[in-house]
Amino acid sequence: MELIIYGTFVALSLIAYGARRVANKGDEKKISISNINFKSFQKSFFLVYFLALLGDWLQGPYVYKLYSFYGFKESDIAILYVVGFASSVLFGTCTGPLADLWGRRKMAIAFSVIYTFCCLTKLSPNFWWLFVGRLFGGIATSMLFSTFESWYVYEHSERHGFPAEWIGMTFSLTTFWNGIIAIVAGIISNVTAETLGFGPVAPFVVALLPLVACGFMVMNTWEENYGNRKKDFGGSCLDGLRIIFADEQVLLLGCVQSLLESCMYIFVFLWTPVLDTGTTPLGMVFSCFMVCIMVGSAVFSILSNRGFSEGLILKNCLIMISVSMAICCYTTRPGANSIDTVISFIAFLVLEVAIGMYFPAISYLRGVVIPESHRANVMNWFRVPMNVITCGALLCLHVDAISKDKRIVFAACLVLSLTGTFLCKRFLTVFRDEVRKPDVEATEKPELKEAEEKPEKVEEDVEQ
Repeated sequence: MELIIYGTFVALSLIAYGARRVANKGDEKKISISNINFKSFQKSFFLVYFLALLGDWLQGPYVYKLYSFYGFKESDIAILYVVGFASSVLFGTCTGPLADLWGRRKMAIAFSVIYTFCCLTKLSPNFWWLFVGRLFGGIATSMLFSTFESWYVYEHSERHGFPAEWIGMTFSLTTFWNGIIAIVAGIISNVTAETLGFGPVAPFVVALLPLVACGFMVMNTWEENYGNRKKDFGGSCLDGLRIIFADEQVLLLGCVQSLLESCMYIFVFLWTPVLDTGTTPLGMVFSCFMVCIMVGSAVFSILSNRGFSEGLILKNCLIMISVSMAICCYTTRPGANSIDTVISFIAFLVLEVAIGMYFPAISYLRGVVIPESHRANVMNWFRVPMNVITCGALLCLHVDAISKDKRIVFAACLVLSLTGTFLCKRFLTVFRDEVRKPDVEATEKPELKEAEEKPEKVEEDVEQ
């Protein structure tokens, strides 16, 4: 199994490199930005944000292994995972509005402090310390995926006055380097925990360094900025919920995201017990998954350049995940042999490629469908049903029959992904109808037919 994993990592790395080169050659819309002030500002953001991401990714491969190392049963480990997701449900919808009111710089510093404390709790084998650590870990994760982006967008547009289209260039680079950082984090985790023999607690100790450095960098280099401070906290939260239920497109897209990401986070818990044979290099497995995400990202670019719409790519992602879950419904049976484990590993790789295609597709569709004024708020609400579904699935592992036979959980994921595929088809119908309406009302020009797949092209043509 070890040789297969190492060989897979090398092969996937070559595939990712080749796919990225093809994607870059086909990307004729690249913008070359030579503004020195912008480059300097961009690098200062990258330095802080990449330290935060590195601290987060270093903890990924060995969370389950650490709890198992401390002697906890799978049902107890599931509770600890549920605490993290439940914390995101309770506090995740609050971090965006709170950052707007309190200040993004202060919230970024709070992220560094909270996540550092979370890592320190991993040094204790006491269940309740680990419980508290997962609680704060859920809060920190919500901060990571809202505060830093909000701070950057404000500084970019309001303080520095750079063109809005340059924001996309920054986050495109962020997506690429996020994959590189995740791969490096997996290798570092594997080396410290397995090769050097420090055990599964080592990656969490190493993660302290980038997290502390991130906090100091924010304190010394960032200026404070705020969001909308006119509304109270409760009113800001409820505005996002009203928008979701007032627009069928937003509601359908939110349902698709919640169902797909529920499968993804349930998989985050399940992959370790399925693949860990005692000698499995979990850090390298994690790195293989991250390379697959990069492959998926490159495949998305290639398909997009060849005329595939983002909505169609999203539907294909759900189909790929359904196939992966269907395979696992057979290969993860009790008493699975080594061949079954290898097939499960391959199915997981397919799932990760689909995830790599999913992120840029959903980002584009959210950008088109969700109103800019409430984007962070609505996106936080999308995470609520995802966390509820994930918590429910993990709590089911307290039932002995389900705990002993993972196929039941994978079957539930299959149902979720198939439901997501059906809702995605409905979303594409509604989405296309909304796009076509301006075409009919504005003009009968045949050249507008080319824009049916791309909503932003339709809007540009109608204005002309």
